[in-house]
Order: sequence, then structure tokens, then C-alpha cells
Amino acid sequence: MGEEFFTEVTGPIPFGGLESRDPLAFKVWQPDRVVLGRPMVDHLRPGVCFWHSFSWAGVDMFGNGTMDRPWLVPGGDEMAQARQRMAAAFEFFTKLGTPYYCFHDRDVAPEGDSFATFRSNLDALVDDALGYQERTGVRLLWGTANLFTHPRYQAGAATNPDPAVFAYAAAQVTHMLEVTQRLGGENYVLWGGREGYDTLLNTDLRREGEQLARFLHLVVEHKHKIGFEGQLLIEPKPMEPTKHQYDYDVQTVYGFLLKHGLEGEYRTNIEANHATLAGHSFHHEVAFAAANGMLGSIDANRGDPQNGWDTDQFPNSVEDLALPMYEILRAGGIAPGGFNFDAKLRRQSTHRTDLFYAHIGGLDTIARALLVAADLVERDDLGARKDRRYAGWDADLGKAILDGHESLESLEAKVAAGEVDPRPVSGGQEALENLVNQRVWSVR
Repeated sequence: MGEEFFTEVTGPIPFGGLESRDPLAFKVWQPDRVVLGRPMVDHLRPGVCFWHSFSWAGVDMFGNGTMDRPWLVPGGDEMAQARQRMAAAFEFFTKLGTPYYCFHDRDVAPEGDSFATFRSNLDALVDDALGYQERTGVRLLWGTANLFTHPRYQAGAATNPDPAVFAYAAAQVTHMLEVTQRLGGENYVLWGGREGYDTLLNTDLRREGEQLARFLHLVVEHKHKIGFEGQLLIEPKPMEPTKHQYDYDVQTVYGFLLKHGLEGEYRTNIEANHATLAGHSFHHEVAFAAANGMLGSIDANRGDPQNGWDTDQFPNSVEDLALPMYEILRAGGIAPGGFNFDAKLRRQSTHRTDLFYAHIGGLDTIARALLVAADLVERDDLGARKDRRYAGWDADLGKAILDGHESLESLEAKVAAGEVDPRPVSGGQEALENLVNQRVWSVR
């Protein structure tokens, strides 16, 4: 066994309960606790992201890295650092006790001086990852390729005006999809970080849409060719780093897939902070995805309401997560997706143990939200009230409208004859909000 990186944490984080004052103990998260007939871990399927936690040193646009990450020191042996990075990551996964992790190809492997070198580096490190997975039991929730960091992708990957860049991106995705399959990954994510535009003055929207559709078709074809059984996921985001991205929100992705004959091939990996950047609530994005068969997986984080960018903070609000979790439960759950903590420490949280505090708080928050959501599902007050609100559509007039027995002329005749004379009915929003708050406050 090599040198330990997180020496202040000696073993798996224990459960302490709500009254515990130990900051290195879970207050709510109990993997084996049964909720609605299934263990909590099967509902949430939580994972740790490799990039923010192990491939980021606290750099921002105004300052250098602030965090103690010896494997990210410039000028070192890149493969040796990559192996140290992976050792620290699996030490963390094991001590935290989460069942899954996620990564981009570039998080794990050095770029090298050619694609062939990069592919060789990645394959060698995947061999190491397979060994760690076998020894620890930690599994890959999803893999993805980084098609946004390198300067070649400054104008996009699939939507780039240069077909050579499209080809290079295709090579990366081809290999990373195969790597994900080799590691037993249950999903593969495509995030179009620069699939968009900064100005319309040099952008052909029709061409770029067609290119993106072709790229997505190619990924589907390769998935079926190699027999990858996992889900393909698209992660929506409205802007940043581009002015406008083509995967703006779940509804935009859904419409794009329908237009290009890709429905049923992709679902969405929904990030809470991306939802708020799009002007939506996280609840809205999850509810739309669930209603349209697009619910795939979740990136659990939050933004700061006073900052208009993607701050990627760890989730800490049960209120914000309870209703999205309610939609997930009513849709039958998130599997084979899960809750990946695509979140990063604040730059002033420089101590190694801060990484544990952040993930403990995030796990407790989503676990508590699960308990509240399960209680709402069991009581069924929200569902029953919603059914009553739409009951007219199950009666004669509503059925006749929907099944085509009524036309505009026949409806006009009914209204003119006084047969139809609706009166406003209260939506009762405040009572429903009180009902939800009561469960948030009282569930244990």
C-alpha cells in the first residue's frame, strides 16, 4: 500500500446521527437504510467527480491554485503524478464510502505530444483503475471525453468550422466510450462545453446543427457496434463558456433529438447549477425530463444566487432538492444514473480534510431530501390534489376533446348554447407550499 494522502481520516466515515457533533460523521446518509422498499444507496447511487476534486488545484480566472495537490505541480513526471492522483482518489472514495466515481479522459491521463501517446497513457492508467476498482468495489458511474479544454476546441468540437477538429473529437469519444465500457461504466456523457457560439457574425447555425446531429448519430452507431449497454447522456447548459450553447436546457435537447431522429437514444444528465443559469429551477428541469422520458442522471451541485456563473458549490439545501427528488421517485428512480457531486471546494478551503466535509454535507443533504420526497410520495397529498385539479379531462368533455370527437365548431356551439360555462377554480399554491414545508421540517 502506498503513502496515504488523507491521513486525518483513518477509515470509512461513520454514521453519527442528527445529534452527532463529529464533523467527520454522517448525520443522515445511511446506505443500507430502507426507503420505499429499497436501500438509500440504490435510490441515490452517489459518485465523486474526479475533475474538481483531484484534477483542479483551486485556480480561477484571477488567481493561481490554492490547494495542496502534489500531483498537479508543473514540471513533474506527468505519468507518475497521474498515478499519484489516482491513488489519492481511490483512497478518498474508499474512506468516504461512496459506490461510484466519474471522470473525463483528460482528468486521468496526460495529453502527451500526440493522440497516440495520449491513448497509450490513458490505456495504461485504465489498467490501474481496473485494479483499484477490483480491490475497493468502487465502480464507474459514467465516463466522458474532454472536448473543451485544449485550444483546438476553441470554436467547438462537433460544431467546429474545421472538419479536422470534428474528426479529432470523434477519435477521443470513440476511445473514451470503449474505455468506459472496459471499466464497467453504466453511462456515457456528452457535454458540449463549446458547442455553441460567441458571435453570430461568424457562425452558420444550420451547418453547426447538422454537424452536431451527425456527431450524435456516430456515437450511437459506435455504441451499438461495440455492444455498450449503458445509457448515453447529454448534459444541458445554456451558456458559459460560450455566449450560447446548443444544449441550452432539457427541453432544447429534447426538441433537437426529435428533429434529428435521435429520440430514445439519449437521455439527459441534469446539473442543478446549469438549470438555474438557464433561468429555470432544478425542479423544472427534472420534472420536464421525467415527463418526457429524458431523465438519465444528476450532477448534484448549486450556484450562488448572487453570482451569474457556474460556481459548482456543494448542495446544502434540502428545500431545493426535495421536490426534484420527489419527481425522480415518482418517475421510478434514477438508475442506471446516479447523483454525481460535480462540485468543487471554495478556493479558501485549502485543507485536505475539507474535501471530506464537503462531500459529507452533500451526501447528508441529498439523503435528507430523499426522506422528505419519500414521505411526500407515501402520503400522496400532492399527487391527489393534482389529480383533482385535472379531473375534468377524465370526464366526458375532456375525453371528447382529446380523442377527436370535438371540433372547434362543436365546442363553439356548446359554449353558445350555455352547455359550457366554466368558473375560475383556485390553484391553492400557498397551501401546497405549506404542505411541502411541513414535511421538510418534520421528517426524520
